[in-house]
Amino acid sequence: MQSVPPVPQRKKSSTDVIRLHNAVFYAYHGVLSDEQTLGGKFEVDVELHVDLSRGAHTDDLQQTVNYERVYDSIKQLVLGKKYFLIEALAETIADGMLKGFKKVEKVVVRVRKPSAPVRGVIDHVEVEIARARK
Repeated sequence: MQSVPPVPQRKKSSTDVIRLHNAVFYAYHGVLSDEQTLGGKFEVDVELHVDLSRGAHTDDLQQTVNYERVYDSIKQLVLGKKYFLIEALAETIADGMLKGFKKVEKVVVRVRKPSAPVRGVIDHVEVEIARARK
């Protein structure tokens, strides 16, 4: 009879992810003056790479990342300042996630701008920024 090997201990990794998809805000970002005065819709996705094992085992919100707080933080960052570029907005959100949520090891932020002012037909323009703790 063969013996069953013990279950290996989980090593700390960034394979666990909390995702917030398609948070939508009406804001005033853009290079054109109409974008800055009339505003438009912006969509944000955030992936938070974090070790979820403690929260999963304890069922305790304090042992994980509170995604309601994440949403509130994203909202404040999107609405708090006007940006010319969605690249700058995405960078600000990524920085805010790493500074505001110490358990987060890496963050991926996508910002979409539906109906971006281009001379052509597109669904949206999207930028993606990935940042990690140093």
